[in-house]
Amino acid sequence: MRRASALAGAGSRVLLGLAGAPGAGKSTLAQALVEALAGQAVLVPMDGFHLADPELDRLGCRDRKGAPETFDAAGYVHLLRRLRSREDMVVYAPVFVREQEQAVAGALAVPREVPLVVTEGNYLLADGGFAAVRGLLDETWFVDVDPVLRRQRLAARHVHHGRTPEQAEQWVTSSDDVNARLVDATRERADLVVRV
Repeated sequence: MRRASALAGAGSRVLLGLAGAPGAGKSTLAQALVEALAGQAVLVPMDGFHLADPELDRLGCRDRKGAPETFDAAGYVHLLRRLRSREDMVVYAPVFVREQEQAVAGALAVPREVPLVVTEGNYLLADGGFAAVRGLLDETWFVDVDPVLRRQRLAARHVHHGRTPEQAEQWVTSSDDVNARLVDATRERADLVVRV
């Protein structure tokens, strides 16, 4: 909290990234930081750049939703550049609505005067289409959690959003765990590892 508060008080726009595997607790930590900073920070999740299901169907990768290739990485990078430049009075960002499993464009307003933008997502430290992200963030923290707890959280989340326990376990094994291995390989690139 002290470190995030210092970033918010740096005197210019600062971008803080929270990376980590699916179910690590990135969203929870990011939301807690933003709430504690009371108006000095805004949360802009990477999940708003999920490709829509019809596009995933067209690409043949809906069964891998959440993998790097199922995001608009270039769009996310462009948004971070706009947020960093502070040229616009307000920048609008998309938000992923879990109940619909879809992103909603222009759902989040980021006013120019907010000093700290907290962004969170799996691939903030990844290569490929996400490689430019690291250079746009002032700090990146890696959120680490016990893998057993992470898998339990994910299964519970999937059940909460309509999957059977069997379907949830299958998704965790076939998709979430594969993505988690990709994300874990980027841990050493972080400025700080936060264990939750």
